Amino acid sequence: MTTLRFNKPFRVLAQFTDREGRATLADYIDQPGVYAAGRLDFDSEGLLVLTSDGRLKARLADPASGTEKTYLVQVEGIPDVAAIARLSSGLDLNDGPTRPAGVRLLARAPGWLWKRDPPVQPRAGKRTSWLEITLTEGRNRQVRRMTAAVGLPTLRLIRTRIGPYELSGLKPGEWTGAEPDIPGRGS
Repeated sequence: MTTLRFNKPFRVLAQFTDREGRATLADYIDQPGVYAAGRLDFDSEGLLVLTSDGRLKARLADPASGTEKTYLVQVEGIPDVAAIARLSSGLDLNDGPTRPAGVRLLARAPGWLWKRDPPVQPRAGKRTSWLEITLTEGRNRQVRRMTAAVGLPTLRLIRTRIGPYELSGLKPGEWTGAEPDIPGRGS
């Protein structure tokens, strides 16, 4: 079994082929027989787990499994207590209610975060803030739809964790073999 952690750059498809000539996983990963365990949108960045293990892929990607996925989210606006509470308790989206989520307002972007190319350009006069959001489901563009529902459009989205797998130190476009960070395992 082969399992990889990959830091998917902005504007790269989370698949190996594209008829439109956009950047894909094939531009970065030369490991045969691995497939993405779940999706990460073209305009999102961060951790993608690829594996040759079908059971692991299903466990990480299937919303019924309840696998936690953590995202670093730059939003336009400053969330108030009510917005954080709505995001945390669950929202009604067009495809039904979301499960409760872990939501934390950050004082600033983490120091380890790379600059995006091209950089995020907030609208003139608009402030931005950073949230950390942990979900146990993985609906299409769910984080973006949740933040929009509370009046905080997502400007940048970086996945940092999927279950036991962490982004930890990979630069955009880098990949490595994946040994999950499971408590009790020594290095």
